[in-house]
Amino acid sequence: MSKIAVVFHSGYGHTLRLAQSVAAGADARLVAIDADGNLPDGGWEILDEADAIIFGSPTYMGTVSWQFKKFADASSKAWFSQAWKDKVFAGFTNSATMNGDKLSTLHYLFTLAMQHSGIWVGTGLMPSNSKAAQRDDVNFVGSFSGAMAQTPSDASPDEMPAGDLETARLFGKRVAEVTARFKG
Repeated sequence: MSKIAVVFHSGYGHTLRLAQSVAAGADARLVAIDADGNLPDGGWEILDEADAIIFGSPTYMGTVSWQFKKFADASSKAWFSQAWKDKVFAGFTNSATMNGDKLSTLHYLFTLAMQHSGIWVGTGLMPSNSKAAQRDDVNFVGSFSGAMAQTPSDASPDEMPAGDLETARLFGKRVAEVTARFKG
């Protein structure tokens, strides 16, 4: 069985809910980046031992949170030794607006994975883009490169759209399936 880790930062709880959904789909371990940008004890070891690493960050000001960036910069030790080479990678994000420049956040996560010589996995989900589409449909936001979610700025994590959480779960499942084929 593949070892999958979801490493993420969540400022207000929305990205945590996404991380939990991704982890549920991937049967993955959660590694939360704290408010100071640090991993918990044993966090680096979990990432080093993982076959796949799924990155998660809210989109703030068009990119990852500073806490996630601190983690990314600290991953240069793994980069220097190419410790994460050929691992499977994927990423997800949330912002308050429908666009919110989430793609630039996913691009950052993709670039980080490529710096580590990783293999990137997209959603594999068709967008919900017909006239009949509803906000709670899977992949309503319409992302292929990673899971995206949109939560109004005045909504609690409990009010996140069910479709976004299901998209995240299915995305995690896809990462697990690709990892099993690639690493199996």
